[in-house]
Amino acid sequence: MSPSNSGELAPLPSDLLDLHPQPADMARLVREGMARTPKQLPAWFLYDEEGSQLFERICQQPEYSLTRTETELLQRLGPELAAALGPGTLVEFGAGSARKVSPLLDARQQSAYVALDISSEHLAAACQRLQQRHPWLPILGICCDYSCLAGLPAHPLLQPPLIGFYPGSSLGNFDPPAAARLLQQFAHLLGEGSRLLVGLDQPKPVERLEAAYNDAAGWSAAFAFNLLARLNRELAANFDPRGFAYEASWEDEQSRIAMALVSLSAQTVVVAGEQVTFAAGEPLITEYSVKYSPEQFGALAQGAGWRSLKRWSDPAGDVCLHLLERAD
Repeated sequence: MSPSNSGELAPLPSDLLDLHPQPADMARLVREGMARTPKQLPAWFLYDEEGSQLFERICQQPEYSLTRTETELLQRLGPELAAALGPGTLVEFGAGSARKVSPLLDARQQSAYVALDISSEHLAAACQRLQQRHPWLPILGICCDYSCLAGLPAHPLLQPPLIGFYPGSSLGNFDPPAAARLLQQFAHLLGEGSRLLVGLDQPKPVERLEAAYNDAAGWSAAFAFNLLARLNRELAANFDPRGFAYEASWEDEQSRIAMALVSLSAQTVVVAGEQVTFAAGEPLITEYSVKYSPEQFGALAQGAGWRSLKRWSDPAGDVCLHLLERAD
């Protein structure tokens, strides 16, 4: 049935701005990471096409409750969150597949949505999918590296006030100083009078945390080992995955899970044109996941120029949604 016969109008076309972010110098980042103690690579290296699919499988495992719990929290509290956020365009940082934002968009029908991500392909697909689900919603995708963006581009949808959205406990992939710098960047990009909704995983029993990042089905291990396959493919490395074991362990002093590929013996690997030596038992950190208590995050946010307004949690206290206001 055509729109004119059904009484329904076609969805608005979503818009996409490509700011042509500079490709990351992976070889340089690998050389720098291999020179650290312990050796560590940026967590985003994990998310090539195969890695992204593996992460989706991790999110479906019974041990990994973060995604389910946060999604349920957003769905249950959608109207309350919308009222607390107030008017303004919703800006999601690192939108990826943008699968968590719909409850907020449903509850904020008079708003607009802007998705920021470094992958133009993922961004276009996410915006198209959201436009079909929310046909009356003005949607804009911006392909950029928001971590070093000097400012948001001029666009009718980017008029103040702006409301940031950063779910998935992604902030936990950064150590606290880097997390503070990212929060400062969000404040800079969003501008005066802005608010920010951040989703964070919270500390919980060690057994649960370690199981969440080392699921019985083995998807977490496959996710980490895929990093070696990417280095072999893209940087002419010669990692033998049989020479490493995957581990996920809680580091209490830093309040974080450390995910690592641990060398099973002394070995030398060629990567990015350089020889890298591993001692037996030496880890290559693939990812950290810092867990913030409400008090810890409140202090971090305050130091980064934000004021805590309100927070919500699931009944078990596993996940928190923190609403912040820029402290001008």
